[in-house]
Amino acid sequence: MIEVSELQQRRAAFMASMVPGSIAIFPAAKEVVRSRDTHFPFRQDSDFFYLTGINEPDGLLVLAPELEEPEILFVLPKDAHEEVWHGRRLGCLQAGHDSGIQACYENTKVAEQLPQLMDGHSDLYIAFDQFPEFEAELQLMLRTLRAAPKRTKTAPERLHDPRAQLHQQRLIKGPAEQQLMRQAAEISMAGHRRALNFVRPGVFEYQVAAELEHEFVTRGAAGSAYASICGGGNNACILHYTANSDVLHDGDLILIDAGAEYQGYAGDITRTFPVNGKFTPAQREVYELVLAAQLAAMAELRPGSSIPRAQDACIDVLTEGLIKLGILTGEFKQHREALSCRQFYIHGLSHWLGLDVHDVGAYQQDGVPMPLVPGMVLTVEPGLYFASDDERVPARYRGMGVRIEDDVLITAKGHENLTAGVPKSVEGIEALMAQAQRTRKSAKAQNRESQHAQ
Repeated sequence: MIEVSELQQRRAAFMASMVPGSIAIFPAAKEVVRSRDTHFPFRQDSDFFYLTGINEPDGLLVLAPELEEPEILFVLPKDAHEEVWHGRRLGCLQAGHDSGIQACYENTKVAEQLPQLMDGHSDLYIAFDQFPEFEAELQLMLRTLRAAPKRTKTAPERLHDPRAQLHQQRLIKGPAEQQLMRQAAEISMAGHRRALNFVRPGVFEYQVAAELEHEFVTRGAAGSAYASICGGGNNACILHYTANSDVLHDGDLILIDAGAEYQGYAGDITRTFPVNGKFTPAQREVYELVLAAQLAAMAELRPGSSIPRAQDACIDVLTEGLIKLGILTGEFKQHREALSCRQFYIHGLSHWLGLDVHDVGAYQQDGVPMPLVPGMVLTVEPGLYFASDDERVPARYRGMGVRIEDDVLITAKGHENLTAGVPKSVEGIEALMAQAQRTRKSAKAQNRESQHAQ
């Protein structure tokens, strides 16, 4: 739980970055129609949530450092009829308490009050490509201000995108955020351990996804932070495979990329393991190469280092390993310079993690890679993908995709792997799955004995 004092500090930090004479507007998300009169589950806009802690639609935050009330919040009005049908609303009193904003009004007052709040400000901060319905209303307000008789009112003349400043602020996670991300990681790990125990030949990918979702929600998460990927066999070679419709076959690998969302913060873990619980020699060769590349990359994660430095370590290992497997032929230097491994390692090593799965924050500053500093959270996820019809690859490796992903917090002394609790060594995976198989056999035997006794 983020304390009110931290929410206030976040708003103060952003206001300190604003130019003199400016006002900033942050709309909340709206509900999204799924079909006819039903909606998708509501997900708050991450920037609005970061600044207010309010998880309701149709709100508006206004920050204007030079006003008598520099923080103004608009929220849904209390409405007994609507609340009976669609759920309780916070109302101004509770929303003000929860956010630490004293000036809190019903959103029915926006059309009346927002032009007055903007009047006299020279600069306006607004993300003008994100909320088209609100932006149309805002443009009308600005035109009205500009057309005021005898220039009795003044509209902002310059527009700024608040995301550049705010997203760099969000990039560094404070102690409370770090703890929430540990909890999101713990719930995500529990889901993956459940999947490792559940997977066996004959079950469907969608059943594996259901097991993950069950564990996430049971442990207090809102659900999945993104659509779970449960790709068996050749499906693992589709990076964002979410159909999850096929049966799992004996002798195949399954790649699971899934994470829980807890109090707004995301977990993001990938594990790849054999459906039958035992790696084949070829599967083990590819898997241990990807694992070695991940460990080499993680060894580079410390304050002052960078994602490209970790990426270089990863590519070194993958290039050398692909030559040893006979997938690349020729000299290491030639293939390293040509980035030949990119034929099979077709995505990036890492992304920021936080309120969004692919979280905000720049990766470069003035053309230089962003140096890692304590409080950053990022993923480390090398992979190799050999499609079943890829004739560049020896037949024994075709039809498998391997990715291993962990969530890493940069600390003052190096890094903390938030998701180390899910096995990723060959021995650890096989031992856990063997135990699950023994447990299932024992349960079946007890069930047969119980039925016989009856």
